[in-house]
Amino acid sequence: MKFLCLIRAEKVMEQMPEAAAAKHFEDYRAFTAAIRQSGQFVACNRLLPPDAATTVRVREGKVSTTDGPYAETKEQLGGYYVIEARGMEEAIQVAARIPGAWLGSVEVRPIAEDDQTLRALGFQRD
Repeated sequence: MKFLCLIRAEKVMEQMPEAAAAKHFEDYRAFTAAIRQSGQFVACNRLLPPDAATTVRVREGKVSTTDGPYAETKEQLGGYYVIEARGMEEAIQVAARIPGAWLGSVEVRPIAEDDQTLRALGFQRD
């Protein structure tokens, strides 16, 4: 079963002191190497800060954009992992080892892989 782990933190790498960011990058390197070795790794990446984002909305056929997602929250979406786990309990155990969980939070969400979803998205089951 695949799970999306959304990493949220009050500070992203660009907002950390250089030494703290370097340590955090090393923590992520070690974590990623460990889940690659365990076979739980599917994909991951870090996101640039919210000021690099654009939010898109379509209402009555009109496209509008606004800079960033300036939500009323301190936590920012900083990155993600897609992992493979036997169930939610195992996914939570993996997410608890993500370095971002130590400074913020990690939301763990199952990825839909039912036949209807896979057909709608144009994916074929193996």
